[in-house]
Amino acid sequence: MPDSRSRKTALLALILLVPAASISIVINLYVATAIWGQILSFLCQVWLLVFPIAWSIAVDRSQFHFSKPKFQELLVGLLLGILMFVAIIGVYSLFARGAIDPAIAKEKAQLLGINNPTIYLIVSAYFVLINSLIEEFTWRWFVGNKCQILVPGTGAIFLSSLLFAIHHIFVLAAYSKGWVVILGSLAVFTAGVIWSQCYLTYRSLWASYISHAIADLALGIIAWQILFS
Repeated sequence: MPDSRSRKTALLALILLVPAASISIVINLYVATAIWGQILSFLCQVWLLVFPIAWSIAVDRSQFHFSKPKFQELLVGLLLGILMFVAIIGVYSLFARGAIDPAIAKEKAQLLGINNPTIYLIVSAYFVLINSLIEEFTWRWFVGNKCQILVPGTGAIFLSSLLFAIHHIFVLAAYSKGWVVILGSLAVFTAGVIWSQCYLTYRSLWASYISHAIADLALGIIAWQILFS
């Protein structure tokens, strides 16, 4: 069992890290029309990557290592990703297509500077290939391990997934409302639970990263249809 000092240290790490994700989204989608807002939002994103690395080295004295993917991890990640891809595209096509206002989406895209198709594709590629990996590192590895110290066992999976879902609520609320926000939040939470279980099963990010990237690809396709079709 972790001692009281370990739990306090883990809690402090979460307090210093987790709010940055929501702050970045709120500034980007609700506040930032000036350059200072974009800069602050960017710094929050950098914080979400740099803080776990710095904390792990300076406080936890952890050593990072790269693990080669095993076939089972790749297969599980691919299968989960395909299931998530189909579910996202299917739910949107059948139920949520009319719940997102294209005018609002295009206005937000213009404010973010991604209303140009070429720029959008570059940004989407970043989110699919790189941001999904950063999120897995931050939320599954760092946040997940800290939650294991605070709430060992299954409770840690649900806690880390809840923390992961919070900032996505602000994203969903910026483009839709009502049941879409609730359904989307539950979907993000569920995905977090699945990815956390993948990490705990393999003690590796490969399976969660691959499925996360494929799920983000589905979201990118939907966003393209809304913005440019």
